[in-house]
Amino acid sequence: MEYKVGDRVIMKKKHPCGENLWEILRVGMDVRLKCCNCGRSLLIKRKDFDKNLKQVISQ
Repeated sequence: MEYKVGDRVIMKKKHPCGENLWEILRVGMDVRLKCCNCGRSLLIKRKDFDKNLKQVISQ
C-alpha cells in the first residue's frame, strides 16, 4: 500500500492520550508518525506500521 507524507491514518491501538488518529511525517524503512491530539511523534518500523494500520485517510 502507498503512503504519502501528510496522510492521516487510524491505527488499531490508541496512543496513551486516547487518540488513534496519526499524521505521517516520514516514510521509508521506518515511518514517523505524529499524534493528532497531543502532538507527540514516534518512529516505528514499516513492518509494524503495516501490521497495526486500520485505515488510511488521504490528505
